[in-house]
Amino acid sequence: MVATSQHGRQPVTSHWRFLRGPALLRPCERRPGIAGPEIVAPGMVASAQVIGAKMAMEMRLPVARKPFSESLGRETKKHLVVPGDTITTDTGFMRGHGTYMGEEKLIASVAGSVERVNKLICVKALKTRYNGEVGDIVVGRITEVQQKRWKVETNSRLDSVLLLSSMNLPGGELRRRSAEDELAMRGFLQEGDLISAEVQAVFSDGAVSLHTRSLKYGKLGQGVLVQVSPSLVKRQKTHFHDLPCGASVILGNNGFIWIYPTPEHKEEEAGGFTANLEPVSLADREVISRLRNCIVSMVTQRMMLYDTSILYCYEASLPHQIKDILKPEIMEEIVMETRQRLLEQEG
Repeated sequence: MVATSQHGRQPVTSHWRFLRGPALLRPCERRPGIAGPEIVAPGMVASAQVIGAKMAMEMRLPVARKPFSESLGRETKKHLVVPGDTITTDTGFMRGHGTYMGEEKLIASVAGSVERVNKLICVKALKTRYNGEVGDIVVGRITEVQQKRWKVETNSRLDSVLLLSSMNLPGGELRRRSAEDELAMRGFLQEGDLISAEVQAVFSDGAVSLHTRSLKYGKLGQGVLVQVSPSLVKRQKTHFHDLPCGASVILGNNGFIWIYPTPEHKEEEAGGFTANLEPVSLADREVISRLRNCIVSMVTQRMMLYDTSILYCYEASLPHQIKDILKPEIMEEIVMETRQRLLEQEG
């Protein structure tokens, strides 16, 4: 097939060749004065300089894996169900969340793992929206400023609410909220700001009311936000952790995880409204990036997230470069090593 070039000077001969990649068939241009066909990769513009340059190719071959404990393969299997599966035909059990009674048998209404507490049976969904509970620690993003309240996105079915009266004023001042405070709401928190808060109440429709009446809550500064499934975050007494690797994490029960450099000194008089905007060093950025990739690896392998598991996964990833952690074979190796270390710790 012969076509005319864009400038109309020389004819361009096009040939069809088989290429590997997203495009199975792609025309390859052969230009006069250049020896051999010019292969144009998807998304690239070929030129004479590109043809003469050497191209680096990365190849990953299977290697011998580290020997892991045999107990990893003998983990207790969970009872997984899908909607419509019969959980039990015993009528002595009580119906919990994710189940319903039908024809004298207990049937699952969601896909997940069956959990039993005495005579109560419920199904915990593997991937679902956040269902708020009083006392949960959440990380959210301001989506709207309304009259005496902020709307917050917390990965739940409905937007959460942060009332003006449910937060500390700048400087930790304790007094009634006035009209001047209401006019200055956007100066406190505006659209797009990230905050950490605690669930104060859950309404009948499932909406969540938040509060930030502690100096450890409030506006978040520089860091990285990772969104995971809420079912993978382990419930603990505290969800604010300063890891010895040089970074801190906030494990929100709603599946929002905030990774940020550990501050040298905490400004308690700021009332949670002063964001640290100082330049972050290269070493801290590398630690944060490694922690982020480790969390993504654990989420891919469906592993529970808490401070010990994240720290063990971080230490297991140190022999590898940060960009290599997300490779499937390295990801599996790191998570398997983390699981083995956790099993050895449990004894």
